[in-house]
Amino acid sequence: MKGKVFILEDDTSICGLIKVALEMNGLQFKAFTTVKSFTEALGCEQPDVALLDIMLPDGSGLEALKFIKEKYPSVSCIMLSALSKEEDKVNGLNMGADDYVAKPFSVLELTARVNARLRNKKSQAVITIANVTLNTETFECTVSGQPVPLNRKEYELLHTLMFNAGKVLPREKLLTEVWGYDTGETRTLDNHVARLRKLGIKIETVFGVGYKL
Repeated sequence: MKGKVFILEDDTSICGLIKVALEMNGLQFKAFTTVKSFTEALGCEQPDVALLDIMLPDGSGLEALKFIKEKYPSVSCIMLSALSKEEDKVNGLNMGADDYVAKPFSVLELTARVNARLRNKKSQAVITIANVTLNTETFECTVSGQPVPLNRKEYELLHTLMFNAGKVLPREKLLTEVWGYDTGETRTLDNHVARLRKLGIKIETVFGVGYKL
């Protein structure tokens, strides 16, 4: 499969058309009709691209967009909406959407836009900061050209730090994004940082705040 797509859309006929088009292009596809079911699914797996309707039975797709960009910023988001005024598009894009498609739309055009986002993600699959290189497709890491083994949480912590390179990330933010909780009483984060440092990865401690790569 070339990529994974989630769609948040309560119109089953639209979902059906998109599903056929994307699967014909070799893409995996999962559909959700409520914001709640969509955000819950993201806790288990993340797609490469999310297609988000705005007007939904239990809320707005803009809420889902905000959730994704805060928790899973590497997911590309395309808004699908009958709200087609310029201010609606500008609002969605300003909130972090990577693209905005007004209804009614051509399924072929939408598929092309999805593939464009996937190509863009592929070109950004390898992240290099200083002496550290991380491949987000193969989950391989090298330090000064030498491969180093990472467990799942070490990888997620390093990916978060590299994605925000140069920024000071508070302990609470790292704990929430990597482990899903925000208590400051655990030594889990510190232990994982120490492990990454032993591998030769330079992580700076900002006392009283958090860490920075």
